[in-house]
This record gives sequence, structure tokens and C-alpha cells, in this order.
Amino acid sequence: MLVDNAVYVEGRRTADPTSLEETFETVRDRHGFAWIGLYRPSESELGAVATEFDLPHLAVEDALTGHQRAKIEKYSGTTFVVLRPARYIDETEKVEFGEVHVFLGEQFVITVRHAEKPDLAAVRQRMEADPVMLEHGPIGALYGIIDEVVDEYAPVIAGLENDIDEIEDQLFNGDQAVSRRIYELSNEVMLFQRAVAPLGAVLQTLRDHLEAVHADAALREGFRDVHDHVIRITERADGFRQVLQNALTVHTTLVGQRQNDEVKKISSWAAILFTPTLVGTIYGMNFTHMPELHWAFGYPFAVALMVAMGFGLYFAFKRKGWL
Repeated sequence: MLVDNAVYVEGRRTADPTSLEETFETVRDRHGFAWIGLYRPSESELGAVATEFDLPHLAVEDALTGHQRAKIEKYSGTTFVVLRPARYIDETEKVEFGEVHVFLGEQFVITVRHAEKPDLAAVRQRMEADPVMLEHGPIGALYGIIDEVVDEYAPVIAGLENDIDEIEDQLFNGDQAVSRRIYELSNEVMLFQRAVAPLGAVLQTLRDHLEAVHADAALREGFRDVHDHVIRITERADGFRQVLQNALTVHTTLVGQRQNDEVKKISSWAAILFTPTLVGTIYGMNFTHMPELHWAFGYPFAVALMVAMGFGLYFAFKRKGWL
């Protein structure tokens, strides 16, 4: 679906063509650039745009099939950028990922979005209200898109951090479900890392290009700032993964300690119960010559001995912390 189609000259929106042919002609006549936004386009819709702007066939296939990692590829006259936006779903404690494909040429920027987020219409409106970056052409529009994607990583980081804090509380409360939660959250962090980490290389490539062509300082500074944000987010995600690995280790240790305590309790009670059984077994033997068999106090003595030994072992184990 074609969401928006506009032509910009010196950062200002000057035309809203009704067809791709009109867009191409307007860009050529006014020496501006076109920004075309597509949302989950069909093969025929994207094919029409590809034909009009001579987009590389392999990149068009990637945009149609999706499931791409964040990357940048350079073709003759066109740069293809894949971004992986993310948003945190608090109800399910899951991170939902989308894809944004950007075709960048000297006179056009074409976006193909496969998820509701990011809201590229809001990005366009914000940049039109303050057209400083749009004055730089398609690369300025690309900056606005990447900046929005990276900004939307912040709520994801906050959501994951909150879940990790909750896990740390669960660890010492004896919650048996915490191991499953640690595993599931570790998986979400790993997927988030896979989405964010390659973006660092993408931004570094763009920064190197801007340095090589001696681009405007404000544009280079903008990409540098976004790159710094990506590095910090990647480091935070890596820190989350380490914390979760440590939490799983601590949980395993605590489970082992609890199991060891249970073994101690069982062993202690077994020893306490075994002692009177041993005494009773000895005195239950049918030997003719056996001490205390004809003693008047033999029976109460045996019972008292059983009780005394049982209590003695109980207090001994209690003192050692086994009971």
C-alpha cells in the first residue's frame, strides 16, 4: 500500500504527485528528491516502484520476503538499508520485531515497512516541521528514519531491565517458576541483540561515506550521535545477558542448597528412627544368656534408652543446622 508520496526541494515539501510517473517527472524538473512510503506492499506495487526508479532486483527480493538482519548494501546508484525496529509488549514480556527497508538514491528515498512500528508518517511530519536535515536530501531522510528506530529501542531496554529486577527478587523467594522466566527473558535479550548489534556496522559505513564526501558537519554529527546511542544500547543488552546468566547460576546454586538441606533433614530423621529400632532389634533376639533379660527394670530401661538416644541425636542434628 502506498502510504505517502511527496517531492522535496531544499527540504520543503513542494508536490504530492498522484502517480509514480508524475513523481519521477516532478523530481527531474524541480531538481529535488522523492520520498515514497510503502506499507506491506504487494509484489506488483513494489515492482512498479522498482521499475520506475530502477531499483536493484536482489534488494527488491529482500524487501518482499523480509526476515533480513540489519545491513547496508551498495548497488550501482542505489544504497539498500535494512533496519530492525523493536517494541516491548509488557503483557507478555516479549519483544516484537519489525523490518524497515530503505532504498536510497541521489533523487529518491523509498521506505518499505512491514510492521506498525516505527510510525514513519510521524517521522516525516516532524522533519517537515524542522527541515534542516531534509535540506541534505535523501541521506537526511535516512537519518530521521534511523534516529526514530533507535529512539524506540529505549522503551525495550526499560522493559527488559524491569523484568530483570523482578527476577532478582524472585530468586530469593523460592519461586520455582523463576528458571523458566530467566530462560525466556534470556531468549528475548538474545533476539534483541541480534536486531541491534549489526546496526553499529551500518552506521559506521554511513559515517565513513559522509566523511569521504566531506558532508555537512551537522549531518555527520547527527549520525555520530545515533551511532553512540546504538553502541550504548548494545552494551546494555550485553550486560542484561550477563546478569541473566549469573541469575541462572545463582538459581541453580540455591536449588542445590535447598536439595542438600532436604537430604540432611531426611538423613537426620532416618538416623533418629534407626537408633530405637537398633535397640529394639537387639533386645528382640531370643538368646538364653543375654544381659538384663531377667532384670525387673530391663523393659523401662530399654524404652528410656531408645528415647534418650533419639532426643540426643535430634539435638545434635539441630545444633549442626540439619534440622
